[in-house]
Amino acid sequence: MENGARDSVDRHIERWSAVLPALDPCVEGAVTRMSFLVKHLKRVRQTLLAEHGLQNFEFETLHALAGRGDPYRAGPTELAEETRTSPAAMTGRLDALEQRGFVRRTPSPTDRRKVVVELTDAGRQAWLAAMSEEGTEEQRLMGVLTRREQQQLADLLRRMLLAAENG
Repeated sequence: MENGARDSVDRHIERWSAVLPALDPCVEGAVTRMSFLVKHLKRVRQTLLAEHGLQNFEFETLHALAGRGDPYRAGPTELAEETRTSPAAMTGRLDALEQRGFVRRTPSPTDRRKVVVELTDAGRQAWLAAMSEEGTEEQRLMGVLTRREQQQLADLLRRMLLAAENG
């Protein structure tokens, strides 16, 4: 334990170790802390999105479009796949975002049966505003680590994620 500092997970482990003697405190501590940090970041995101008048699904869709780079365009099917939603759900998302002026749908230049979704300036500004504030909290949390520790953490988490992704 670094500097004798104790957090809520230390108390959690003490409580559960008495009930589950086979509990590995190292594994339980790491996994529970990861879970708590993810929950914390989700709460921060929800608060920030609410302050910017966005719902999570709106931000997620704007994020998928913005991540494509200029000219910030994609087909609805591509967006549905990227956000892991159904085509019907994506249609509803796009309807809501179009009503707010955050996206526009135009006919595809290559296939008249399809449309292209484009991020508007208003949509990009809404996404950027929420994104920058969320990044501030991520930087604050990672800032307690040195750059070397940040890289080490990223590398360790990559190994764990690869194990999860590869089953």
